[in-house]
Order: sequence, then structure tokens, then C-alpha cells
Amino acid sequence: MKLSSLLTLAALAFTTAGFAQEAADAPLQISGSADAYYKYDFAKRPNIGTYFGSDHNSVSLGMLDLALKKTTGKASFVGELSFGPRGQYQSVPNGDGNALNADNSFHIQNLYASYAFTDKFSMTAGYMGTFVGYEVIAPTGNFNYSTSYLFSYGPFQNAGIKGTYAFSDKVSLMVGLFNDWNVYQDFNGVSHVGAQLMVSPVTGWTAYLNVLSGTSNGQTNGTVLDLTTSYQVTEKVKIGLNAADYSVDGGGGYGGGALYLQNSFTPGFALGLRGELFTVKPVGPGTAKDIAAVTLSGNLKSGGLTFIPEVRFDNDSNSSFLKSDGLTPTKSASQFSLAIVYAF
Repeated sequence: MKLSSLLTLAALAFTTAGFAQEAADAPLQISGSADAYYKYDFAKRPNIGTYFGSDHNSVSLGMLDLALKKTTGKASFVGELSFGPRGQYQSVPNGDGNALNADNSFHIQNLYASYAFTDKFSMTAGYMGTFVGYEVIAPTGNFNYSTSYLFSYGPFQNAGIKGTYAFSDKVSLMVGLFNDWNVYQDFNGVSHVGAQLMVSPVTGWTAYLNVLSGTSNGQTNGTVLDLTTSYQVTEKVKIGLNAADYSVDGGGGYGGGALYLQNSFTPGFALGLRGELFTVKPVGPGTAKDIAAVTLSGNLKSGGLTFIPEVRFDNDSNSSFLKSDGLTPTKSASQFSLAIVYAF
């Protein structure tokens, strides 16, 4: 059966179920965040090319993020808009990352509706933050302020329709049909299939096995395999891991892993270390680009405010960084940043 036929049947089922008698409305939920930062690269120029916080020696804005959620019986809706560089031209649908090419004043982070057919089975359709990876666009969802290479090279959002079945509170499976990565609409048609298996073997430990496969730009076939897991070892200690491989027909893609170690010394102070090994695969007979990155971040909290001092050291086997003259290649880059994030 064609993908379009499957989508039509799913949409009809989704719509028909929506006419069922619903329970009383839940209150509208409003949440969001605001962030700003100062970053200094020790080469005295922007060097480390991950999202976000790219400005050197400047007090700069991140974004203002506003999210709305409404539940009516078994149906729910989420809409999330962001304003500012982190949520505007630095997010893929609004341009190529160049501020001069930013033609929108906002970015839709999420816009989707869900319906719970039973306590175990639900369906969701719309534009959603990706299920692949450990880190997210909103700074409130990350411990470190700068992001990993795995996040920067991977998908940000997926538009499509998906169904999730919870076998128990320890095991669930999601399967969906999606557009190409990071686009509101895909004129090449629904081009990707994705799935996520969630397992939670013991209290405090959750793992997600993810796959996203399909054709990008109407011509390039590729598959992302991703493992995301975290374990709350004690009330104060947390360990996280993200490992992924993106393989493209004909060569190219990326792969790597990131380990996250976090310790809460007090309710208001925590330290987190992220270590990452990342490889950009060559297209054809070229040489792979291998990167090692270590990031140490502090989280100082007071109410909804988090202050994040951070140091980062990256090393690239291909010497793709530049020294302060902007001309001489070097294998290493380092930076220091201070960020403030307020969640409401």
C-alpha cells in the first residue's frame, strides 16, 4: 500500500475518534524559557562550529521560547514558538545559519496534536522535536550550554504522523512516517520511516533505541541508528550516553558517542562533564574527520534561573580550526562561556 494511502487511513481514524464524548477540559498550560550568553574563543575568533552560542566576545541573545499545551479528554495539542537567533536563523527551516539570510522573526519548534485511543495506544500528527538524540534545541533541556556534534549534525525536527504503544510502564514502541529532516513540508513526499523502542529496566534507568531512514532532498538515501540512555545512579549522580551512526548510500554521514557525567553537590549547584568522540565520514576516497571534545559546565540554580559557566576544549585530526590570525590551521580550539537561562 502506498504511503499516501496509509496516511489517509490514519488521518480518517484520527478524525473519527475525535468525535467521541470527551471529559472536561484541562486548563491551558503555558511554559517557556529565555536565555542569553557571553562567549570568548581563545583564538580570538569564532572557531567551534556546533549549535548554538556562536558569537565571539559578545553579550548575545539565545531565544525566547513560548509553549502552549491544551488537553481535552483524550485529545491534546502542543504549540511552541521561539524568537531570537537560537530559535530563528540558527534553526534549519529559517535559513542556512547566516544572520543576513534570516527572513523570519520566529521559528515553530513544535506544532502537533495527539489522541489517546486507549491507555496504551496514542497517535500524534504534526511538526515535532526529533526523537533522535540526547540534546534538544531549548536550553532548559540540556545541562551543557554549548551542544554536541551529534546534536549539531543530526535531525532537529520531524514532521509526520506516528503511533505509540505502551506494552507496560517499562516498554513502549513508536513507529511513524515522516518528511525529510527539519522541514515544515516536503515536496518530495513523505520520505522517511522512523521508530523508537523505549525500555526502562530498573527505576532511574531509561534507554531509547531509535532509527530514522529515508531519502533526503529527493535523492540521498540514509539511515540514522541512535542510542540514547540515562541512569540516575543516586539522588545526586547521573550518567548519560548518546551513540549514533548515520550512513549514506555512496559514502558520507557521521558517527560517534558522547558520555555525560553529572553530580549535584547541593540543590543549587551541580557540575557536568561531557566527553565526545565524533567522526565525519568521507564521501569517496577522502579522509575521515575525527573530533574529540570535552566540555565542563556548572549549573547554579535559584528558582527558575540557571547560571551556566562553561569551558570547552576540542581537537580535530584534520586541523580544521584556525589560529588567531584567521589563516593558520590548527588541531585544537578552546572557549569559555557564561550563560543565563530562565525557565517558566
